[in-house]
Amino acid sequence: MSLPDLDVLIVGAGLSGIGAAVHLKQKCPNERWAIIEGRDAIGGTWDLFRYPGIRSDSDMYTLGYRFKPWTAAKAIADGPSIRSYIRETAQEHGITPHIRFGHKVTNAAWDSATARWTVTATTASGPVTLTSRFLYMCSGYYNYAQGYRPTWPGESDFAGQIIHPQFWPEALDYTGKRIVVIGSGATAVTLVPELAKRAAHVTMLQRTPTWMVSRPSADAIANLLRAVLPAQTAYNLTRWKNVTMGQWFYKQTRANPSKVRTALLGRLAKLLPADYDLETHFTPGYNPWDQRLCLVPDADLFQALSAGTASIATDQIDRFESGGIRLVSGKLLEADIIVSATGLALQALGGMGVTVDGQPRRTADALAYKGMMFSGFPNMAISFGYINASWTLRSDLIAEYVCRLLTHMRRTGMDIATPTPAPDVVPERVAMDLASGYVQRGADALPRSGNRAPWVVTADYKYDRRELLDGPVTDEIVFSKAHAVTPMLEAAE
Repeated sequence: MSLPDLDVLIVGAGLSGIGAAVHLKQKCPNERWAIIEGRDAIGGTWDLFRYPGIRSDSDMYTLGYRFKPWTAAKAIADGPSIRSYIRETAQEHGITPHIRFGHKVTNAAWDSATARWTVTATTASGPVTLTSRFLYMCSGYYNYAQGYRPTWPGESDFAGQIIHPQFWPEALDYTGKRIVVIGSGATAVTLVPELAKRAAHVTMLQRTPTWMVSRPSADAIANLLRAVLPAQTAYNLTRWKNVTMGQWFYKQTRANPSKVRTALLGRLAKLLPADYDLETHFTPGYNPWDQRLCLVPDADLFQALSAGTASIATDQIDRFESGGIRLVSGKLLEADIIVSATGLALQALGGMGVTVDGQPRRTADALAYKGMMFSGFPNMAISFGYINASWTLRSDLIAEYVCRLLTHMRRTGMDIATPTPAPDVVPERVAMDLASGYVQRGADALPRSGNRAPWVVTADYKYDRRELLDGPVTDEIVFSKAHAVTPMLEAAE
């Protein structure tokens, strides 16, 4: 089945996709657009993940949309609250009727002769095709169908239940159970204190420590400003405060890593018992922000460790046994439930295959243009947020840039916009500049960041704000009209 031709097709109805649609509706009111969503609900990540305690690891004054103030008392919000915020945004701006649920993209084929993408999606009723002038990918960067799940010797011997947080059983009763959570990233740090409220005991098993920092879940300054100022004004001030503080801290980790290490460990020492082994359990071998920093709201993890309802084991797995996990050190971690909080599986463009005039294209072979388009990919943008700050800070900027680009193309009568690097541009690193395991495992799904602007993927919101809101929309983009591409020309290219 084929659906009507569109000007813009947005893939994904999560935080990024709903925001992109609002920007399009406000700034490009004459564009015909729609959203396709592989699942049956709005919310993306915040609808998929349902494990106990699910919450943001960024404050909602920067994770929220620039155009919609966050008004709840807690700045570090739980998953259901974020899901409600996204759905409320879609309803307020009339986005929901434009979403086609249950449409999982599988392929996208670009044709220069018609200047159109033909997108194929699977549905419960069979495959459908959609055509669009512009393709806007807001599908995230990881695989919703599977997480990263290593296998260990002896798993079949374990008498209990093994769970990946991405697929948490809704009816699971863990009251009074002994639980081992494998991992020490954001998911594990969220799960452990929440599970410890009802479990007999929870152990966080980590091979190596992760840098962690605690902050209150409520922002006292934000709540004070909201009490005396209009909601949008208070929100804007708090947003800039948090952006500025976050950027300052990140730059300190790059400029003075040893000083930041000392400061973080000093703060942890005040939150844990005096005899706690910080060197073993909380001192990573890498510098802060070489991997993503874990946020611990209201020190809940440290409180559980201090109370004895949770503990940390820093060791490696030898094998699973009937009653738990045998460590390389010989110790047995007894368990009724094992949670494999071992990370995400990265995936490019929602897993869809891409061709341009019949030739396969991979994002891993492309350079990232301004962190939101790809060299050699015509009329396609991707919503890709920050790794060192809230995702939405950049996804908001990208949405505004896409609107500027579409407006420019309409005004100049151009059909095609293809980011094209000059000969001096060379790849320097993957676009997601982290040493985290999930990034290293999934590097083949990521584009490359180049050696100079506009091909460098930055971690600087204030720079990106200037570039994407006020900078040129024509630099190192080749604009053209719809045109046929001959096989000989393709071969030459």
